Amino acid sequence: MKLLEYEAKAILEKSGIAVPKSYIAGEQSAFLPAVVKSQVPTGGRGKAGGIKVVKTEDEYLTATKDIFKLEIKGFLPRTLLAEELLDIDRELYLSVLIDKASAGIVMMANRNGGVEVEENDEDSYRTWELKDRSWEVIGEELAEYFDLPEQTFVLQELAKKLHDCFVTNDALLLEINPLVVTKSGDVVAGDCKMELDDAAAFRHQDWKFEAEKTETNFVTLDLQGTVATVANGAGLAMATVDAVADARLVPANFLDIGGGANEASVLAAFKRLMEYPNVKVIIINIFAGITRCDEVAKAIIAAKSQIDDLPPLAVRLAGTNYEQAAELLGSEGIAIQSSLTEAINVAKGEVS
Repeated sequence: MKLLEYEAKAILEKSGIAVPKSYIAGEQSAFLPAVVKSQVPTGGRGKAGGIKVVKTEDEYLTATKDIFKLEIKGFLPRTLLAEELLDIDRELYLSVLIDKASAGIVMMANRNGGVEVEENDEDSYRTWELKDRSWEVIGEELAEYFDLPEQTFVLQELAKKLHDCFVTNDALLLEINPLVVTKSGDVVAGDCKMELDDAAAFRHQDWKFEAEKTETNFVTLDLQGTVATVANGAGLAMATVDAVADARLVPANFLDIGGGANEASVLAAFKRLMEYPNVKVIIINIFAGITRCDEVAKAIIAAKSQIDDLPPLAVRLAGTNYEQAAELLGSEGIAIQSSLTEAINVAKGEVS
């Protein structure tokens, strides 16, 4: 599950990590000047025009209006974050993640952070394995690597808090980019990317995030396929594709929207399906658990209103919040099939 920036920073702040003063952008600003940021689960926001500096109320109103309408890599924001302008001296990079080779937690640092971090050579990163490591030693080594000897204690505390935050929240990735050093010497998380383990949701009953599941699995099977598929869970997605093929139809894709899917992520999936030129019907096969049927229903309704030439839909829903979904779709005249077999039969009628 990939969190939006404001969600990730709320977790950082709760963990005692310094973040910029901020507010959720509304009709009026809470303070100016500020940086207004689109909250979408993808990178490249700045280059796409999704981050703007505003100094007056008129600039703020114009920026919020424009950014709310700006689609970035298939995502439209439902939330904007407004933050204080930092007096930046340096931009660094610091992250905590799972190392698949060792199945352990590691910390990575780079002296060059910010928007051009992807241009850094792989060899330019410094890495620490965190198992049984001394935070005092890591703080000293970070300070030496960043050439910030006066910030040794601060970096020691930051490293420990990032590790504890990572573990407590069942994270897979916690990336601070940039880690800002201000001209007054403060060390602040200027931006944050955080990915959580969906499988650990049962331990976190308070998880209520906008973000889409990280491991959305989208595979093209046949560019000329006539039936597109949407399902949640790899097993159900595979069964859906197999059922389409067994019915002598041609599946265009395999799509597992995952357990953390919501209206925004499902709508983005629909938009990706429009890339297939010969699709005549979309089969939606959802057995809801963490994913909620009403979120899928909202995405279906949004897709029908926002996507020109959307193919007919064969919808099968079951599970969490089914009743709410049935009411939403029923009000729009959208039928729900009682089984995958019925959805396949609908698809056959559309393809023939």
